[in-house]
Amino acid sequence: MNQGSSIFAQLMTHASRDALDRCIRRYRGNYRVRSFTCRDQFLVMAFAQLTYRESLRDIEACLGAIPLRLYHMGIRGTVTRSTLADANERRDWRIYADYAQVLMAEARRLYSEEPLALDLDQTVYCLDSSTIDLCLSLFPWAAYQKDAAGVKLHTLLDLRGYIPAYACITRGNFSDNRILDELTPEPGAIYVVDRGYLDFPRLRRLDEARATFVTRAKSNLKARRLYSHPVDRETGLVCDQTIRLVVPASLAKYPNKLRRVKFRDPETGRPYIFLTNNFDLPALTIANLYKARWRIEIFFKWIKQHLRIKAFYGRSPNAVRTQIWIALSTYVLVAIVRKRLGTRLDLYTLLQILSVSLFEKTPLEQALGSADYTTDDPPFPNQLQLFDF
Repeated sequence: MNQGSSIFAQLMTHASRDALDRCIRRYRGNYRVRSFTCRDQFLVMAFAQLTYRESLRDIEACLGAIPLRLYHMGIRGTVTRSTLADANERRDWRIYADYAQVLMAEARRLYSEEPLALDLDQTVYCLDSSTIDLCLSLFPWAAYQKDAAGVKLHTLLDLRGYIPAYACITRGNFSDNRILDELTPEPGAIYVVDRGYLDFPRLRRLDEARATFVTRAKSNLKARRLYSHPVDRETGLVCDQTIRLVVPASLAKYPNKLRRVKFRDPETGRPYIFLTNNFDLPALTIANLYKARWRIEIFFKWIKQHLRIKAFYGRSPNAVRTQIWIALSTYVLVAIVRKRLGTRLDLYTLLQILSVSLFEKTPLEQALGSADYTTDDPPFPNQLQLFDF
């Protein structure tokens, strides 16, 4: 039976407090902090994400209207916009980056048995980046062109459950293929990337780690065909070839053989040429793997639409990074709750329900509409039936 905890407090019980405390101690986040701790900051910023608050003044007004409930929400410090602005400005953003990685690992463990759209046993990752645009006059430190400012969010998305396995925030002019240097290749895993990651020394590193990569070939790729393999042209496949690079500089960077698969979209007639180091999977599976890469595009579009990462509460690099990392943590936390409760509702619906019910004292399972929810509490003996069926 719910003992009076708000939905927000119940939701936050699924976020490991010990893990957050370890991240805070790692960067001495509460050093010389008297009242508004890093945990308070995380809770307030998560509340802002879940309720779509527009500004610091908006956050202060909403939480200031319910001062007696803040303690039961887990917020111990007084919430004012100046205090929250100082916290976003000064508290190390790496606290929340590390904590987001902890939540991602937990979510991936929960979703590890989710079915994959493709009939594969391997783990399939999609790697891509998306630019979060910023106003040049308000964020001059984020300029990457003469008339543009922004930061890049690099994400490695696990296609089982569509949970980020890795994320990183860089400047807007950071080259995409350089993020491959930050990854630790997982043997046996499949990495699907677009042409922006076609860098042969970095792809060779994946190959040496016994990982599979699937990418698109550039139009100026120079290669020599060694073997051709039969394909079923009715499926849209044009050819399946074993090739080797011929340009001496490229050959020195990637001396191994490559597989080239050409596919023509039956609907649009547009041809696609894929490169991979995997010679065992069917050619059509290679084409379908690259098609699945669009899931990460949908992921970026979704978080930009439903999380507060396009308008920011602070203007400093630390404040921007802090807000993005807490937004990702909130997304992953809702995904964790969805899996633990076994609800069939999608994340968008869950966020909409949470946005209007955080202060309600309803069991979380009931509030989120789990189809399997049943109450074990007996009815009150003096409670009469409204309708007699």
